[in-house]
This record gives sequence, C-alpha cells and structure tokens, in this order.
Amino acid sequence: MGAQLQIDGTDDVLGNEKPVLRNIYYVCRLKQNRMEAKVSIIMGSMSDWPVMEKAAQFFEENMIPFEVQALSAHRTPEQVEVFAKGAAGKGIKVIIAAAGMAAHLPGVIASMTSVPVIGVPIKSSFEGLDALLAIVQMPPGIPVATVGVNGALNAAILAGQILSVADADLNSRMISYKENLKKKVIQANEELKQVSFKFKTN
Repeated sequence: MGAQLQIDGTDDVLGNEKPVLRNIYYVCRLKQNRMEAKVSIIMGSMSDWPVMEKAAQFFEENMIPFEVQALSAHRTPEQVEVFAKGAAGKGIKVIIAAAGMAAHLPGVIASMTSVPVIGVPIKSSFEGLDALLAIVQMPPGIPVATVGVNGALNAAILAGQILSVADADLNSRMISYKENLKKKVIQANEELKQVSFKFKTN
C-alpha cells in the first residue's frame, strides 16, 4: 500500500505558485512519508507463511518496516542472487530466511551479502531437524544466525535487537517487550496461587 500524502493546508504553504512547484512539494512530502523496509522476510513458498507470519506480526506491533518475499534457492536461483546482492543497497539491515528440508536458502543468501542473515528451519520432514542442521552447519566465513525449528518469533526479536543497537526509540520498545514477558510470568504465578489441590503447599 503506497504512502498517503497529507495535503491539508497545502494552499497555505504554496499560495498561488505555479503547478510545477506544487508537484515538487507533493513529491517531497511523499519521500518523507514513504516507509523503507529495514528487514526482509524471505521464504521458499507460501506453505512457510503460517510460521513466518509470527515474525511479520512482531514487526507490525513494534513499528519495524519490513518486506516479505517468496524466493527459492533451487527454483529461482537467479532471483535469489539479485535479491541478496542488492539487499544492502536498498537499505535492508537484517534478513530472515526460512527454509525446510535441504534448507539451502539462508546459507545461499548469506554467501552473497554482508547483511546479517537469520535462518528459520521449517518443520516439514524429520521434525525439522534436517533443516536445522542444514542451516546451522555453515562453513567458516559464511555465518547464519539460526533459531529453533519454526522459531520465526525469536528470529524477529533477534532482528529487532540488532536494529535497536542504532535506534534508541526501538531499543526502548524492545526493552518494554522484554518487560512485558516478565509481567506475564509474574501474572502466571499469581494465577497459579489460586489453583487448589489437597497436597499443594503454595
């Protein structure tokens, strides 16, 4: 969805200037309002989306601009190369790549970019262990930060923490997120106190 221009009061700013100046004003406002993705979520196919949607939801809730694409190391290798080699140039700071089975996608991307890559093993066969081992066992010099099987949320949190190093506002939101996790555990303990058993001592 494209950025929306706020044009209320534009006449007050431009007065009766020529239309060309009005167009320049609109273009400048559009550039100011346009969001540019900082994180790329990459997956092999739509079958991975139910898992990877958790990462998208985290970014949405924490106001982190992101993009989502389907790319396959085996079926669309040329497109993978174009994406990986161009990611840094278009402002991508972290890449989350999900793959199952042979799970070459995260490693292939990592081999062609200096942007940090986080790999998410997708459970498909062998309970996802094949994908986990394929992603985590990268050769020296080509690291992929690998989370657990179907660990899209942890991948998103890690991406957020990487970005927050250079973003004070995001760092505050990440701290608040962790604090809320603590509150949930405290609340769980309070609820467990209400559970009654004859031999329960607390």
